[in-house]
Amino acid sequence: MTATATATAAASTTAAARAVAESAERTDALLATLPLPSARSAAQQALAVEAQNEARTLRSRFLKLHGPDLYQQLTDGLALDLRLPELVAGAAVACPGLVPSAERMAEEQSRPQADKEGLEIDQGLFLRQILGSPVSGPHLVDAMALPTERALRLLPEFRRTGLLELRSVRLERQGSAAHLTMCREDSLNAEDNQQVDDMETAVDLALLDPAVGVGVLRGGVMTHPRYRGRRVFSAGINLKSLHAGQISLVDFLLRRELGYINKLLRGVRVDHAGSWHTPVIEKPWVAAVDTFAIGGGAQLLMVFDRVLAAADSYVSLPAAQEGIVPGAGNLRLGRLAGGRISRQAVLWGRRIHATEPDARFLLDEVVEPDRLDGAVEESLERLDSQAVTTNRRMLNLAEEPPEHFRHYMAEFALQQALRLYSQDVIGKVGRFATASAAART
Repeated sequence: MTATATATAAASTTAAARAVAESAERTDALLATLPLPSARSAAQQALAVEAQNEARTLRSRFLKLHGPDLYQQLTDGLALDLRLPELVAGAAVACPGLVPSAERMAEEQSRPQADKEGLEIDQGLFLRQILGSPVSGPHLVDAMALPTERALRLLPEFRRTGLLELRSVRLERQGSAAHLTMCREDSLNAEDNQQVDDMETAVDLALLDPAVGVGVLRGGVMTHPRYRGRRVFSAGINLKSLHAGQISLVDFLLRRELGYINKLLRGVRVDHAGSWHTPVIEKPWVAAVDTFAIGGGAQLLMVFDRVLAAADSYVSLPAAQEGIVPGAGNLRLGRLAGGRISRQAVLWGRRIHATEPDARFLLDEVVEPDRLDGAVEESLERLDSQAVTTNRRMLNLAEEPPEHFRHYMAEFALQQALRLYSQDVIGKVGRFATASAAART
């Protein structure tokens, strides 16, 4: 490229960035004159939507033309590994108006979901472009496969004691097995930002500890009145937290998929003695389902090497009822159970009970509740093998190539953001929160 062409391209980028910033400023100024979203009239809602659509059209055009160059700039030519929060924060500074600033996000996050402006949609628009690129996408996925700073800080203590107690997760090494127990006793292991952080930390530690050869995930004993004294695997996303505006696109919905779930499936990327032939450390995983695995709990089962379930348990993926996209469940469920069952579960809300014939597509072994402990121990012993680890890697590569996952996550980033701010979702979580409050009184 000649010097003249380079200068012309730079001028074009500068002009496009200025147009994005000016459009964002006009939109923000307009929104500031309006009531909170839940109090707006139909005319005011239409005015806000028109302004936001105009701004997002400019952002989309900018990203298609300049997104790859912006990612190169933010990562110093792919030399820096930026996790999702650092990436979107850097983009907000480098290109004002492209994604919301830290100040705007702080204000937005202080509001309940019904009164947010939907600024995370702009983060989703940005991340769809970045993940969809054949250059920046794989680089970002690899960055998210690195161990977290929190896990690296806790690793020496865990290696010494074999025990870690976090707010929502307990990790204990027993022999060569890492027992990871979800213990949000009062909320039936419904996931929120905190649990995603704790889960990724625990998964990292289990993978990084050389004394661990295999892992198991199970739900703990509940204090919830309806299930007091019983183990529960997971109730999925915490709808009360979503109603309160405390479920984040970046720190929950995307980090969950690109972080700990992807690490369960593909391992953690870290320098080690065998990096020259295998750049990740991965291990076999067992899941044990007590009572139910709903929503996000069901999504988790799809990445495990062996899934055990109590005979009185069930699995469901009620995405249509909740109104959101069930993570990477749409990518994986059809491969495991077939298109018809996938649609029955996702679109119709079908529960699949452990003793039904169709459960065999999701569950490897169903036993009576009092035999589940023994089935777990037997599975851990059988899977604790280097040959298993190598073969699971090849199975995962054949069943879900990384490029398929990346392309899915690119579209998921935007579509899930749009769902979070749709009126049907806001209405549903509002009714759920009201019903939950009434049940407590």
